[in-house]
Amino acid sequence: MNEYRDSSGRKLTDYPRPSVAVDTAVLTLEPELGLAVLEVRRLKTAGWALPGTFLHPGETLAQAVDRSLREKANVRGLSPRQLRVFDDPARDDRGWVLSVAHVQVVRLDRLADRFAETTRLMPVDAPGRLPYDHADIIELAVSDVRAHYRERPDPDRLLGEEFTLRDLRLVHETVAGEPLQRDTFRRAMEPYLVPTGLRSARGRGRPAELFRRRE
Repeated sequence: MNEYRDSSGRKLTDYPRPSVAVDTAVLTLEPELGLAVLEVRRLKTAGWALPGTFLHPGETLAQAVDRSLREKANVRGLSPRQLRVFDDPARDDRGWVLSVAHVQVVRLDRLADRFAETTRLMPVDAPGRLPYDHADIIELAVSDVRAHYRERPDPDRLLGEEFTLRDLRLVHETVAGEPLQRDTFRRAMEPYLVPTGLRSARGRGRPAELFRRRE
């Protein structure tokens, strides 16, 4: 079998190859921090970073993401989606490294078993000093997530299957990082909601109407 050569006669091994890494922005809603991002303590140098790792031979990107979250944060069972490839040749002082950034928004209880001493949650607008372009990854992740929340009610299902409009608005306000006008929010979300015919019994006053997402 002839070895592949391109139009210039070069083999694939004739080209220098970058290392490939994955970095993941795991976002959650934390009562005191608002929209927060998971960070892990760096092992060989001081400071904090997004959970990430280099791609191993024979491994898919999804498998590398899962491994990095398990081994560095003890966070399991997530399925982050790809966000973008960060490919600036100078982004990593260790060498030529491409990073495939991922993002997922999860309920806070999905992070309950994370390593206590080597992980932390930080507000997305003040994540601290991070290496490489991790701050840019967080910024892009937040922008992407906020765009999804402007279009659909609670797309990451942080609420249960049934919820009040107030509960929904509070979640969206935390993601947006700012108050939302009630009537404008209701008009934007109502086309994607179905009344359940039930009312919430929580709190005082008139019970609020319950909705579910339109499938």
